[in-house]
Amino acid sequence: MLNGINLTLLIGPALPIPAPTAVIEALISVQVNSGGERSGFQLVFAVSSQSLLTNTLLPAGYFDPITTRVMIIVTLNGIPNVLIDGIVTRQEMSPSSEPGQAKLTITGEDLSVLMDIVELKRPFPGMDDTLQMLTILAPYAAFGVIPLVTPPLFLNFMSPTKGYKSQDSTDLAHIKKLAARNGYVFYVESGPLPGQNLAYFGPNIRLPIPQPALTINMDAHSNVDSLSFSLNGLAKEVLIVTVMDPITHKIPIPVPIPNISIFQPPLGARPTPPAKVRFAKEVAGEDPPGVVNLMVGQMLKGSANAITGSGSLDVLRYGRALRARMVVGVRGAGLAYDGLYYVDSVTHNLKHGEYKQNFTLSRDGLISNTPRLPV
Repeated sequence: MLNGINLTLLIGPALPIPAPTAVIEALISVQVNSGGERSGFQLVFAVSSQSLLTNTLLPAGYFDPITTRVMIIVTLNGIPNVLIDGIVTRQEMSPSSEPGQAKLTITGEDLSVLMDIVELKRPFPGMDDTLQMLTILAPYAAFGVIPLVTPPLFLNFMSPTKGYKSQDSTDLAHIKKLAARNGYVFYVESGPLPGQNLAYFGPNIRLPIPQPALTINMDAHSNVDSLSFSLNGLAKEVLIVTVMDPITHKIPIPVPIPNISIFQPPLGARPTPPAKVRFAKEVAGEDPPGVVNLMVGQMLKGSANAITGSGSLDVLRYGRALRARMVVGVRGAGLAYDGLYYVDSVTHNLKHGEYKQNFTLSRDGLISNTPRLPV
């Protein structure tokens, strides 16, 4: 692609293999979204009535949804980075009477899409949330999925003689239910090696290692193409959980949950005050350990960050690929918005001779609380 940047595309069922030369030569652009609950990719190919893709590969099922696995790897300065390991979910053909305008678009998502296909009904006798997660993720080890499950702070076992928890939905839907109950997040992160995927279930932790600062409005030192910020005064709220008194179990006691995140402390010196109050409605049928897990989970989850930012950059100018679920510094945006931010999502856009990224940032509070940023 570029000097020091190489793209590797692997396609195939189960264990993909390097794409043939005809596929690589027909590739127009690659887009990969990462950082959200589910990552995705899109490949655009130039086709014609005489191309190998149209006459042979496509009819033979080379890009068939669900059965086709795709790995996109970018080698930057000799270091391979697995952008995504996913499954094709959609294909779109756009014929054209104009020469060179016909296109084939392949869209897919990460391996978590396999967890959202089949609805299951199965019991989990004597299993807490951790054992349920390990049981659900065990079959996906065949696809290289490695579970990383963080146990809740308070175990909530139910004796099999009294009853048991059960699943009556897809694996992914049940996982999201467990995550919401504990204030956790769940996502599948591709890499670090090709064929490996990390299934993370735990608190929304961002790696505290700062990436090189995003610099704007500093002449030759600027390394981003665009950058903007906004502050939403209605983003934060206070959650109130109503619990019964421990003696009579009849007197409701409202307990406000602090609007802070244990694993995502404010990165601004002047935090934004919460503007809304909400009462929890899903605790009526919970036992005491379940209520405690809900309260602790809310503190783990924290509040929505009131300040958000978005922008774009050229990877060659920035010097490396910006990574999601980490922190990054911002310089040149002014006293109020300079400082460290959490990187929420990153979109990789690759074309012949071009590698750019769009990104979104967030934090709570104006004015940086760090005296110096990494360059």
